[in-house]
Amino acid sequence: MMDEKTVNEQYNHICTLLERKRLKEALVQLESQLWQAPDWELKNQLEQLQTSYQYMLEYMRQGAEDPERWNLHKKLIADTWEIADRSRILMLDAISSKYYHEVRRTPKSATLATYNLTKITKILECFNEILSTENQASKDTEEQLKRHEETLKYLFLQTWTNTGWTSQEEEAAQGMLLSEQISMEDLCVFTSSIMLSLMECFDTRKIIWLLDAYKYPQTHVSQRALVSLLIILHIYKERIGLYPGLQEKIASMSELTAFRKDVAQIYRQMLLCQETEKIDKKMREEIIPEMIKNTSAYMRSMRFGTEENEDENNDLNPDWESIEQSGLSEKLREMSELQLEGADIYMSSFASLKNYSFFKEVYNWFYPFTEKHSEIFKIQNKESGVNQFLKLILQSGFFSNSDKYSFFFTIHQLTGPQQNMMIGQLTEQQEAELMESANTEKLKKYSDQPEVISNQYLHDLYRFFKLSVRRQEFRDIFKEKLDLHHIPLLKEILYTEEVLSTIANFYFQKERWEEATEVYQELEKLGFPAENAVQYYQKLGFTLQKRKKFADAIGAYRKAEILKEDNIWNNRHLATCYRLTRNFTAALSYYRKIEEAAPNDPNIVFQIASCLFELGENEEALNYFFKLDFMENNSVKAWRGIGWCSFVCRKYEQSMKYYERIIGHKPLPIDYMNAGHVAWAMGNVANAAVFYGKAITANGGNREEFLSMFEKDKNALLEQGIREEEIPLMLDLI
Repeated sequence: MMDEKTVNEQYNHICTLLERKRLKEALVQLESQLWQAPDWELKNQLEQLQTSYQYMLEYMRQGAEDPERWNLHKKLIADTWEIADRSRILMLDAISSKYYHEVRRTPKSATLATYNLTKITKILECFNEILSTENQASKDTEEQLKRHEETLKYLFLQTWTNTGWTSQEEEAAQGMLLSEQISMEDLCVFTSSIMLSLMECFDTRKIIWLLDAYKYPQTHVSQRALVSLLIILHIYKERIGLYPGLQEKIASMSELTAFRKDVAQIYRQMLLCQETEKIDKKMREEIIPEMIKNTSAYMRSMRFGTEENEDENNDLNPDWESIEQSGLSEKLREMSELQLEGADIYMSSFASLKNYSFFKEVYNWFYPFTEKHSEIFKIQNKESGVNQFLKLILQSGFFSNSDKYSFFFTIHQLTGPQQNMMIGQLTEQQEAELMESANTEKLKKYSDQPEVISNQYLHDLYRFFKLSVRRQEFRDIFKEKLDLHHIPLLKEILYTEEVLSTIANFYFQKERWEEATEVYQELEKLGFPAENAVQYYQKLGFTLQKRKKFADAIGAYRKAEILKEDNIWNNRHLATCYRLTRNFTAALSYYRKIEEAAPNDPNIVFQIASCLFELGENEEALNYFFKLDFMENNSVKAWRGIGWCSFVCRKYEQSMKYYERIIGHKPLPIDYMNAGHVAWAMGNVANAAVFYGKAITANGGNREEFLSMFEKDKNALLEQGIREEEIPLMLDLI
């Protein structure tokens, strides 16, 4: 019996062969795998495939013309892949401890075994009809809700662990979309179960259902279906092209303006989700501590109080100024901007609130927040009333569904004052927005926007893949490179200048340089629009420079230069890249251009001096270092330049004067070593030995590193008249 790792390795090998169209080898490997699988039907299907393929090859050998040969070859690859999927799952059913396989191998009761999709649909319809009836006893309602959730859980597990719908099951699933009695929440959970099922095993019928569900009139369902579809297209981008029917259906959907807009929007949201870890770190380490610090300061000032007098009444709070100065306002502004962008700023707040028993059930992670959930109904029924502000929070589009459940369970474990304090953690802006919307339709309109719903669902998925106790059992797509514009079926929608420029600029802003480079290069192939070409080439150059690909960066910057000459920013970066590739002549020419526009820029003066020195123009370099010393007070880098250039030009007294200044200011180990060189060249061996000793001490006593530095300066010493045979003696002396 093979273990789980071996089964998966063998399956992945078969998939690699199929991706490369090496069908015959894949069939041999699959035949070997199927000997271990207890399913004669799959073995028969494989035998039929092998026979069909042998016939096809034989006809080809005989030179027979067959216009359908390539379509048949595609179908044989697709069918082989599907058999490989199912054989892998069957083998893992016997050995895997994952919940998915545990559910599959758990025997169903005689009653549950008769619950097909059609029957479950009718049961759910009945529940929703009963639950919509008024004047029920609360106890009866709670029991009905629990039975409804048990049925929904069964539907979720049955769908998730299904490897392939029959035509009857597909028809029943389509019937759920047509039913007027199925609730939005039920359809949302069903949609998520289909996504998880497809993540385990490819099934064209389920993918078609997701496409049809996108047309569903309820936005929560349609957006969830589209998010699920894009995740599945990402996972199976190598396989989708094997199914002409799917290609045609997606192509027809691509003609819909709303579909194109939603796909581009969700693509960006998926990329933004990958930034959550960085945002979470910023929230934990910067924004939240700043808020706590300022809140603590405010609480300390309130510790001793008396009744307010008139002077105090008119006295503006000086703390407001300190808050501004402390950077809190900047942090809050940053948080607000992130939220407006659609970023997940609440992960850090809710990550620790996913330990409730509610979240032990996989399907609850995908349950839209509703007061009709038995857990919510039970708590609300015990209380005399629910805080109106809390209700507004739970109806808003600010939090994902799972966070709303976390928030609700947490706040109802607290006392009244504690509840108010927790609600008070919201920013004043959020509170104002919520209260302003209390008597209007604004809140509902906002939370019902397609982009808000898709973003919330992606945040729910992110939490499931990162925080669920079973997270290790699922493929975390947020860890993967998401390049949806490379999926052939989405190219027409996403491989456009408009979408790619948005994605490229997103990567640029988030400092994801490698991905930004790739997308800017793809934009270049499409042809940068004339009005933005200079900016695009500059950004491409900048991303390459950040990745230390200086030669490529020079190429991009030069293209920008051709389109727009004498741009200071562009010239500065060209100079830098040439300098870092040690082309000091070219670097100097660009620094000279910048100098014409900015003659008093200390950094440019320094870089010109450095380039001149590297080119052997020591006297001119020295003049520029003196100019820098005049421009800046206590410029240690100017002193270093003067010291070394003076040494090379044999102006030893001047050189030593500046090295002594450095040593009296902020010396580095190399400064002591250089001072030693000057002293030795001046004939003062004792002082040279002292300086060299201090260089070793300043470097933590690391003699080997000192010797390495010293070796690099050997030629410079020889040029100053130091005899080569004296060098080992000096090294022994120190």
